[in-house]
Amino acid sequence: MKRTLLLSTLLSIAAAASHAQSASPQPSTSQSQTTPTPPRPDLASRVPPAKPDDVKSIDAILHAIYDVISGPAGERDWTRFRSLFVPEGRLTSTVKREGAPSVRLLTVDDYVKGAGGYFAKNGFFESAIVNRVEKFGNIAQVFSSYESRHAATEKPFARGINGIQLLNDGSRWYVLSIVWDEESPSNALPAEMSTPAASTAKP
Repeated sequence: MKRTLLLSTLLSIAAAASHAQSASPQPSTSQSQTTPTPPRPDLASRVPPAKPDDVKSIDAILHAIYDVISGPAGERDWTRFRSLFVPEGRLTSTVKREGAPSVRLLTVDDYVKGAGGYFAKNGFFESAIVNRVEKFGNIAQVFSSYESRHAATEKPFARGINGIQLLNDGSRWYVLSIVWDEESPSNALPAEMSTPAASTAKP
């Protein structure tokens, strides 16, 4: 009789514990699996504020790209330079230099560090010869031939072509990437990219 009573008591305790466990609140599976991801900040909040006149049109941002890196020896306005690009913007040189890699992949900060040291000691003026623009919706691809000078009134010491990709987010234009190559005896500028009359810049 005692054994039966003991067994009955243990079963009652087990049943009560099971009931208490099932009655206690459990974390919602849907809550644990659907934690919202914080929204990614928009482009404008991730770069320095741009001058409105620099980014209001394709023509404007192309002018700003050349203007911001041009000038006598000294510091450039790198805040303005950064404001033209998306945060993950890229600059790529494919110019062949003796003893150096022919392709250099740069972030915006890489370019600032490398070019900044050169510009601090050397005058550098670069301007577009021809801008050949193809635009579709919110994107644009520009082939921009250029001339580089050490002083504004000197003859160019280099010419080449910048391939520029642009994006409009609905409020302004951004530079996605710039890739460039220089003219050489074996790589002359095409005739249609050598004279300003061929320019086809668009809004």
